[in-house]
Amino acid sequence: MDLELGGQRAFVSGSTQGIGYAIARALLGEGVSVVINGRHERSVQAAVLGLRAAVPGAQVAGIAADFARPDEVDRLLESLGDVDIAVNNVGLFGLAPFGDVTDDDWHRYFDVNVLSGVRVSRHVLPGMLARDRGRIVFIGSESGVNVPADMVHYGMTKAAMLGVGNGLAKLTRGTAVTVNTVLGGPTYSDGVAQVVDQLATAQGMPAAELKATLAGANRTSLLERFIEPREIADLVLYLSSPRASATNGAALRADGGVLTALL
Repeated sequence: MDLELGGQRAFVSGSTQGIGYAIARALLGEGVSVVINGRHERSVQAAVLGLRAAVPGAQVAGIAADFARPDEVDRLLESLGDVDIAVNNVGLFGLAPFGDVTDDDWHRYFDVNVLSGVRVSRHVLPGMLARDRGRIVFIGSESGVNVPADMVHYGMTKAAMLGVGNGLAKLTRGTAVTVNTVLGGPTYSDGVAQVVDQLATAQGMPAAELKATLAGANRTSLLERFIEPREIADLVLYLSSPRASATNGAALRADGGVLTALL
């Protein structure tokens, strides 16, 4: 299927590794010009080189900015220009008992996980509406629907992201612009892989064995394994495409069947 994405320009936040990197690579493979982002210039440039090697002829550039720092975000947006596709992927993730999460932690998670998407969308949406075309995709989580007890602060931000995406979609009424959210499930991103490696070393067991054990411990998973970042990226590709013109204001699952509710 031709996704009709060739010649478009995209921005993917938090894309030097993991899900964001997989999304950038998938878009490049469809002929999209992509601007990636990370906190540090060194990691951004390394990711740019990696993507150019993975996708020969790819048009990829990078902008370093920490979404916890509004001044850096302002500079990023000033230099970004117009885009046809904006993927709000950047986010913080971490386990913590509710009582141990400080007010500063709550603010930091909200700033990065929620306001990052607000700021990017506020920048790109007017141009999309004026051109009568565009896609905004939020990378959410099943944790925003079924908030984990050991990640209340994280789940709250993913629930808020759902609200932002649904509300923004209502601003696109009657246009060819759409705003949607992908609800990802347990994904074997670079960060998760590093944690698994550390735990495996501490427990004296092979990382592959621990990975399988952790995946099997999720009793509601129908996939019974970790999701690969590319599997999230494939859904983002579709939502970024003109083929998804009738999908707007939606929360689409790529959760491996973890969520048990019918809708």
